[in-house]
Amino acid sequence: MREDKLSVLSMRFSVEIFHLSKRLQSQREYLISNQIGRSGMSIGANIREAQYAHSKADFIAKLQIALKEASETGYWLDLLHEVQCLPEADHKRLSAACGELRVILIHSINTAKANLARQRGENTKYEQEKQ
Repeated sequence: MREDKLSVLSMRFSVEIFHLSKRLQSQREYLISNQIGRSGMSIGANIREAQYAHSKADFIAKLQIALKEASETGYWLDLLHEVQCLPEADHKRLSAACGELRVILIHSINTAKANLARQRGENTKYEQEKQ
């Protein structure tokens, strides 16, 4: 397993979501437990898949899926907090971790897109703005 920051953070986050999901199941909150479990643990799974992508475009697509899953997970965390199934301290901690993953994913996607554009001999958005 690669030990880059994104992989490490996504694995830690998946473990936290796993434990949250189990806690919600013990409280008989099955519907939301399944939703947050699937989206929250899917982030790391898609990041892992991206590491073995067939192409740069496939790599970008997998990271974009991970980003969408992170956004969905953020929604479920907010909803859990709103319906008082997630204490304030847990909500802040998990939301911050999810937000950090989103920031890194956005940066990684933008870098990969710029590298792909350069490979193809295209100008990136940044290079176009400089001209």
